[in-house]
Amino acid sequence: MNTFSAKSSEPIAVPATVVIVSHDEQTHAAPDRLKDASIKILGPGAMEFAIAPPNETLADLLAAIRVEIGDAFDVYVRPTDAARKKLLICDMDSTVIGQECIDELADYAGIKDQISEITERAMRGELDFEAALTERVGLLKGLSETALQQCFDERITLNPGIKTLTATIKANGGRCLLVSGGFTFFTSRVAEAAGFDENYANTLLMDGSVLSGEVGLPILGRQAKLDRLNEAVEKLGISPEDVVSMGDGANDMSMIEAAGLGVGYHPHPILAEAADAVIKGPSLATALYFQGIPKSDWVVVPD
Repeated sequence: MNTFSAKSSEPIAVPATVVIVSHDEQTHAAPDRLKDASIKILGPGAMEFAIAPPNETLADLLAAIRVEIGDAFDVYVRPTDAARKKLLICDMDSTVIGQECIDELADYAGIKDQISEITERAMRGELDFEAALTERVGLLKGLSETALQQCFDERITLNPGIKTLTATIKANGGRCLLVSGGFTFFTSRVAEAAGFDENYANTLLMDGSVLSGEVGLPILGRQAKLDRLNEAVEKLGISPEDVVSMGDGANDMSMIEAAGLGVGYHPHPILAEAADAVIKGPSLATALYFQGIPKSDWVVVPD
């Protein structure tokens, strides 16, 4: 978790850096509230402002900036001395990719609306994730194994900026982990396409050439995502402060809260409240700007 918290009633008493990134990746915003700051252009539509201790809460500072610039920008406030991150850990569905794999699989079984409703409630934190996953997988019993590859080929797309994000993290000596409550069939393929070093997910069990309606145990859910983060931190000899984690739903909350930079990508409200920063623009590479990495230092990989 970032040193600064929007929930804290304590004023920020150390130098801070405000990062502002436009959703259109073109327009720059320089609010009067930051007119005395030291300004640096990070890239098209991206600027950072180094400010003296503002002596106001993070919530008040963000609110004052929002009044001036509106909602067409992503804004993140970090300690000025914060270092670049050494570990990226990402959720897959609706974060690294633009779909929920289980919902798309359900379409091939003719029950997408039924399963999508359960998925949405689970991501909002209204349902126990493990129980909801077990129920949804059960509804897919009998679906042909060939539907998995067909779904991947026809439906699954990477979100903008993910290849550049992983390539830049790795070029700076970092590691990239894909950790999903979805399925290994998809994470293995998405990890390879997106540039992740490792991937972890749940296993769909088969009965011959069709889905058995069961998922391998133990289920990888909210706690398991945090466990993967902690294991990687220990293995790499780093601290949680060196981690950037990214997700969109309730089962990502623990790893978002544990990381030095927890980012919600078009998140559900429950995760947006827990995240240090939120990306509402199109590109996952915005997380590089949040770390103060200018576009001139990116390893740009076409989407």
